[in-house]
Amino acid sequence: MKAMVFAAGLGTRLKPVTDSMPKALVPVCGKPLLAHVLEKLAAYGYDDIVVNVHHFSSMILDYLAGHDFGVRISISDESGRLLETGGGILHARELLDGGDFLVHNVDIISDLDLSWFRAQHKPEAVATLLVSPRETQRYLLFDDDMRLVGWTNVATGEVRSPFPGLDIRKCRRFAFSGIHYISPGIFDLFGICGFKERFPIMDFYLDACARYPIYGVVPESLTLVDVGKLDSLAQAEKICASLL
Repeated sequence: MKAMVFAAGLGTRLKPVTDSMPKALVPVCGKPLLAHVLEKLAAYGYDDIVVNVHHFSSMILDYLAGHDFGVRISISDESGRLLETGGGILHARELLDGGDFLVHNVDIISDLDLSWFRAQHKPEAVATLLVSPRETQRYLLFDDDMRLVGWTNVATGEVRSPFPGLDIRKCRRFAFSGIHYISPGIFDLFGICGFKERFPIMDFYLDACARYPIYGVVPESLTLVDVGKLDSLAQAEKICASLL
């Protein structure tokens, strides 16, 4: 099974730690974030994994060269230009094409059952997004069938949706987790929808959801931490220790 790990980000919210290393190699519970994600993927049978790199890319390559995770690891090199999440997936097409694949942010540590998540992916879905009811400022909006219909920032009141006049009061509101399961047809849809080279995957989802089915799923229980900011490192240590 194929998966992609987003490890190319600049990690600006983790400065000054990421002034000298990539976010992917920031240690939690004694090992890099990248190791936590790769070990989890391998444990659930993902044996063909793409890792994209940009910031301190040579450090990630050196780390992977010195560690065996028992899976095939391919590198999608974005050293010349950071392509953001959607562009990163498109850039890795030759490595991912041919079947469904999982995408996992490198800074997410969780107790998610990846087999359960994979089973939630409907055959007709372009993508299935793992979401949760955690409190945040930015939420994805879904209809009663959990089909994506938009996005909102509750702090600013901003709403983005391809559905004119969307009443967000009638929508189900959940936070995105940074984990999604994607059908291979997405690569052709990028072009059909006019997305090329560099773009956030959420921009594509919010544009395409009016024409193509994109769903969210909410696990009954989920322990998850986004290790994207300095103040989340301590929380990540506690959660990580409880999962070991």
